[in-house]
Amino acid sequence: MQAREAALVLLDAVLRERRMLAHVNVPAEGAEAARASRLAASVLRNLAATDALLKRYVTRKPQIAVQNLLRLGTVELLVNGEEAHGVTDAMVGLAKASNRTRKASGMINAVLRKVATEGPAIWAELPPQRLPPWVDKALRKRIGADGIRAIEAAHAKAPPLDITPRAEGLDLPGAERLPTGSLRFHKPTQVTALPGYADGAFWVQDAAAALPARLLGNVAGKRVLDLCAAPGGKTMQLAAMGAQVTALDLSEDRMARVAENLARTGLNVTLVTQDAFEHSETYDAILLDAPCTATGTMRRHPDLPFVKSGKDVEPLTKLQMRLLDHALGLLNPGGTLVYCTCSLLPVEGEFQITAALKRHGDLRVIPADPATLGGEPDWASAEGGLRLHPGLWPDLGGMDGFYMAALTRP
Repeated sequence: MQAREAALVLLDAVLRERRMLAHVNVPAEGAEAARASRLAASVLRNLAATDALLKRYVTRKPQIAVQNLLRLGTVELLVNGEEAHGVTDAMVGLAKASNRTRKASGMINAVLRKVATEGPAIWAELPPQRLPPWVDKALRKRIGADGIRAIEAAHAKAPPLDITPRAEGLDLPGAERLPTGSLRFHKPTQVTALPGYADGAFWVQDAAAALPARLLGNVAGKRVLDLCAAPGGKTMQLAAMGAQVTALDLSEDRMARVAENLARTGLNVTLVTQDAFEHSETYDAILLDAPCTATGTMRRHPDLPFVKSGKDVEPLTKLQMRLLDHALGLLNPGGTLVYCTCSLLPVEGEFQITAALKRHGDLRVIPADPATLGGEPDWASAEGGLRLHPGLWPDLGGMDGFYMAALTRP
């Protein structure tokens, strides 16, 4: 398939079948597949504004296949700035090619022509994509309306590409060095074409996701467990820091990705594919990146709000609690455990730590100093961890949502 046709397949999978894009095979190849993914993500990122605009021109809501053609055409015109005649002709052609949408081709032509002429003047007045209500409710009391708006503004933009250098001092053309040490590309970049990729000089990792491993401190020579390790970014960080790393994950497929990344970088790590609760070895330091709702990654995964719901939260928080308790049992006396999640929800972050402190009387938090990581004072949370969200660093391009805290016990 060509990119536009493939993008419509992806949109149908998310909006009708409620499937994550990561679980859908893109029905295209090479550059067309990459473009299809970008188009689908752009539509999802701007769905509220797009649908609000289309309501001005469509009196009765069309069936979803027609709606997605209109959405894709609108985003190409008003977000991507494509040429009006070409976009309209392409959408009409795709409509005529399917029995489901053929009868609507005339309407699609008329609506997109109006969008092209009238849309630019009113696009900025249209509503942004809101946080899912179950996420908004969990955050609003903590960060206020301004914080919510900052997150939503960050979600409206395609995120930059961040990479973690294997060693300090790496410079790459077109990259900005962030205060935390990550390198950031603000323009679309082919990672595999960058100098040093084949030699394993870096790997893709959001700037926020690169901080939990550093929160462990100096791990050189220590036995470190990366629990729930896939896809391996933190594993590679720990190995590059000189740790004797054991990376554990339940999924064979995900661990195969870790092995591929390690082969490229040449880093030495012990890989264990196992249920975490069956693991009984002890370690000097442990990094637990617990399974979570992944609400902190919505700017990279704009399909998430349309697929996941608040009903996922309770079983995940119970699993996080069990994993944290088990991991503490694997920690040598005086060792450090970093608990982290790529979630915006306090119940998956701050609340887990305060609850763990009540369950384990000898447990304490090692207060995190954001400045030592290149961060800002307002990253610090009350119980001693770090709370990050996409609304931070607006002038630098934002970051994923993350929570992390370092724990120790005698």
